[in-house]
Amino acid sequence: MKIYTKTGDEGETSLFAGGRVSKAHLRLHAYGTVDELNAILGLVVAQNLTSELHEALVRVQDDLFVVGADLATPLDAEAKWIVRVSEAMVTRLEHEIDVWESGLPALKNFILPGGGMAGAFLHQARTVCRRAERWLVALQESEDVNLHTLHYLNRLSDWLFVAARVGNRDEGRSESTWQAPMRDSE
Repeated sequence: MKIYTKTGDEGETSLFAGGRVSKAHLRLHAYGTVDELNAILGLVVAQNLTSELHEALVRVQDDLFVVGADLATPLDAEAKWIVRVSEAMVTRLEHEIDVWESGLPALKNFILPGGGMAGAFLHQARTVCRRAERWLVALQESEDVNLHTLHYLNRLSDWLFVAARVGNRDEGRSESTWQAPMRDSE
């Protein structure tokens, strides 16, 4: 099987359940950004992580394939074989956030993205997740979407923030806090 099909040479692509849309369609921006997010998580997984964080990240990478398939399949499509994002996936993220936060220092200030390589990539992943969420919101304004997908991306950005803190803690890297600039006297 060849990797190239030439079917997208005119600027359109196929959706999972059939039909073709422009490669500039909001749906493509949403799931393309989810794909970008998954690639960044691949950079994190390639780092020296604890087994707990590594396993959680690989599971989220698997989840992101479900998110992508959900986004590549309109809700009204006749595709019973598509696995959709569920509320259980959102709840699992919330549970992990709660467990991880219980082992981290309480936040009293904003923290700057960074730390070790894993933490820095996880902060980058968080921002890309937020962009995917914005594309999904734009798509939702023009057509129906699975609301669990929106909830998942919203919660995932929080999860990625906490995962960055966990990764930095596990590496023994400190977090830099944001210092508000001093206002000039008038």
